[in-house]
Amino acid sequence: MRFDCYKIHEWAPEIVPGQGRRAWMDAFQDRHPYRCLPLTMANCTGWEILCPVGLTIEWDGGMLEAAIKITGDEPWPPVKNIADSHFRRGIVTFHTGHLFRTDPGWRVWTMGPPNEPKDGIYPLQGLIETEWLPFPFTMNWQMTRPGKVRFEKGEPFCFVTLVQDQPLEEVQPSLKLLADNPKLFEEYKAWAESRGDFNKKLIQRDAEATKQGWQRHYMKGQKVSGGEAETHQTKRKLKAPRPVAKPLPGLGGE
Repeated sequence: MRFDCYKIHEWAPEIVPGQGRRAWMDAFQDRHPYRCLPLTMANCTGWEILCPVGLTIEWDGGMLEAAIKITGDEPWPPVKNIADSHFRRGIVTFHTGHLFRTDPGWRVWTMGPPNEPKDGIYPLQGLIETEWLPFPFTMNWQMTRPGKVRFEKGEPFCFVTLVQDQPLEEVQPSLKLLADNPKLFEEYKAWAESRGDFNKKLIQRDAEATKQGWQRHYMKGQKVSGGEAETHQTKRKLKAPRPVAKPLPGLGGE
């Protein structure tokens, strides 16, 4: 699978594998949001593009380009090469600094960092035909109200992941009653009864349930009725982009 990240200039923003941790998740007592495996897996199923300089974005509520003021903490790289007000109407446009290329049938889905709310601004999403596009795409954020927003140096301003676009159109969703699948229905009932009983014991301060704290069936990939999932992941570690040396002339190069 090819995922080429062509830097348009040497100081293009850094691209790193997505991180599972979130500050707001750390802030909870016992860090219990990490018990939600779907959250942490979504956080790291893609790559982050990091802001190369701290930015302060201020919007006065106007619809024209001048209504948004973007100030960098450092003179280099130039702010206009990182973010600007290209689309106006309170939309901030970040430049990824890269041109991406994927194999045919694969495309880049771009968004803000998953499960990372940011007050005053909202990340817009896009699906990019990176198998042929000969120019870079931008990452856009919509201000939700007049005011100031900060992006710190090293903070992700874009999150990219890959999707196999065409096979998705071949999927035919079907609507069924759960009772029409007896085996799955029995597994569901076993889970519902187990969850209800466990929650009741927690309310009653049952010693064993309180010690256990939460049920770990999904985290362990186990079915309440017995047996384990055939495929299950609790961690994901994507590869970081790495430089590819250019072949020397006469050795398969140009």
